[in-house]
Amino acid sequence: PHGAQILPKGVSSTGFVGFDLFKCITSLMSSRVAGIGLLIMAASGYSTYMAKIGASALMADYISRPLRVFKSPYLVLALSYVVGAVADLFIPSASGLSMLLMVTMYPVLVRLGVSRLSAAALIITVSCLDMGPTSGAANYAAQVAGMDTMTYFIEYQLPVGIVTTIAVAVLHYFSQKYFDSKDGEKANEIDETVAKQYGFLPMLPLIMLFVFNRFVISSIKLDVPTAMFISFTVALICELIRKPAKEVLTTAMDFFNTMGRQFATVITLIVAGELFAKGLIATGTIDYLIDVTKNMGLPAYAIMIVVVTFISIASVVMGSGNAPFYAFSPLMPDFAQQFGVSTILLLMPMQLSTGMARNMSPITAVVVAVAGCSGISPFALIRRTAIPMIGGLIVMVVTTIILN
Repeated sequence: PHGAQILPKGVSSTGFVGFDLFKCITSLMSSRVAGIGLLIMAASGYSTYMAKIGASALMADYISRPLRVFKSPYLVLALSYVVGAVADLFIPSASGLSMLLMVTMYPVLVRLGVSRLSAAALIITVSCLDMGPTSGAANYAAQVAGMDTMTYFIEYQLPVGIVTTIAVAVLHYFSQKYFDSKDGEKANEIDETVAKQYGFLPMLPLIMLFVFNRFVISSIKLDVPTAMFISFTVALICELIRKPAKEVLTTAMDFFNTMGRQFATVITLIVAGELFAKGLIATGTIDYLIDVTKNMGLPAYAIMIVVVTFISIASVVMGSGNAPFYAFSPLMPDFAQQFGVSTILLLMPMQLSTGMARNMSPITAVVVAVAGCSGISPFALIRRTAIPMIGGLIVMVVTTIILN
């Protein structure tokens, strides 16, 4: 019976607690490889292939030309955060979006003179606000709060989200500029032998995902891995027109080799983090924290701050925003009733804080994925994400209190 607590929902026990722990690993592994695993692997493979055929450097050169009118590369960095935050409404997977931006935005920023560390840290944080109708957690929060998703998004999330996005963009501008002047680092040259039309290839998955979804052309729906495989095939055809088949297919293997490397590093880390989260829940640590909070007898805003602090720490430790959010959120209507406040006051900051907090964890999927792609240590990256994320958290909590 105890083993069943650690197993994911719908997974039956082996009948022996000792074996259930390993059953938990295999069920997590199979679900992660099929879902987020394939997504990270495909996106990373495409990113590597675009770099290999010189397309990402070329596209970066094209995009960075108009951006050069801004004298400050850090102004472009701050504006890029806002662009990424908008893209996050359409592509709700933090890892998927970060992999797309590693192909498109990352080389542009580096080419403009921002360090690799600053550009990578920015890309990790673009999906920190888990907002909009495509977000699973936002849908769940709306359900717990007893309202429909669009009401939750437009009336509650959006006003707080806009203020927080501006605050995070400003914090990125100052903190990355400061760290860069302290550390110093430059990179990225362009290969002139690449066909001039290749500049559109890295953008292809993002364009397809923007067009084929329920907001634009709703009759066709594309997910990130499918868009990656379609785009990879288009790139392959472009290469076959210009080069011998043997050479093209040898280079194409980089796509699949990268997928394999991502499986070895990223997927195993995600599963390890989730197993740890399951352990925390199974041992009753989460329940204990909830009981302590209930017995403190604090006013409503203080309770909200305590809940946000607890869940933020849990997100950093677990490397996951969803695990602690799904564990805590069902208790919020009772909490709200006890303190005589609206459920939204407790629930929304809690839901938004998990995304920001997980970006400060070195074991979060998005941090590990970007670290793997850029060749930078996860610990060096979270040093760069911490200031914008902590600042964003504070602004988000204050804005929620003012608006509610």
